[in-house]
Amino acid sequence: LATGALQRGHYLLKSGRHSDRYLEKWSLLQYPEAAAEICAIIAARALALARGAATEIDLVVGPTTGGVLLAFEVGRLLGVRGIFAEEVRGDGAPRREFRRGFHIPPRARVLLVDDILTTGGSLQALLPPLYAAGAHPIAAAVIANRTPSITAIEVPGHESLPLIAALTLDIASHAAESCPLCANGEPIGAPGSSGR
Repeated sequence: LATGALQRGHYLLKSGRHSDRYLEKWSLLQYPEAAAEICAIIAARALALARGAATEIDLVVGPTTGGVLLAFEVGRLLGVRGIFAEEVRGDGAPRREFRRGFHIPPRARVLLVDDILTTGGSLQALLPPLYAAGAHPIAAAVIANRTPSITAIEVPGHESLPLIAALTLDIASHAAESCPLCANGEPIGAPGSSGR
């Protein structure tokens, strides 16, 4: 957080919720040493979880731009490949697809990595293509979990995935219709992927 990643204001989050604080992942990820330190925490915790479950990690997968960087560094630390899935927009809801050339072996034991978790939606969106490829997701990991009540990624029809967070912060978020900042007329910004 010494990188200025925790910001205050009125923010529209990618999840659609509103908050008075925003974690700017790029304030951290632009510093390779700081990002590597966070990835080392994630890798160590993931390895401990895998060993505790008597399993291994074969592949690390990230679902977002920040997740790309994290997947490669965590994969490097674990001695496995790191790949990513891109968001594809079509006629229906956005979905994730793996970049051409990325191969997922059947039954590959996969660690999902992402940057900031509010609702877990980005990680959940990554699961259908993994399951379709025959992979076996074993856990999800994030730089920061801003919703401490989320301790696992729920997957309908599958076992929930334990959640690993390098940092956990209790940062309130609100539905737009019940946002106290909106009620006070505070102007809102939409940082991150919106570019604003």
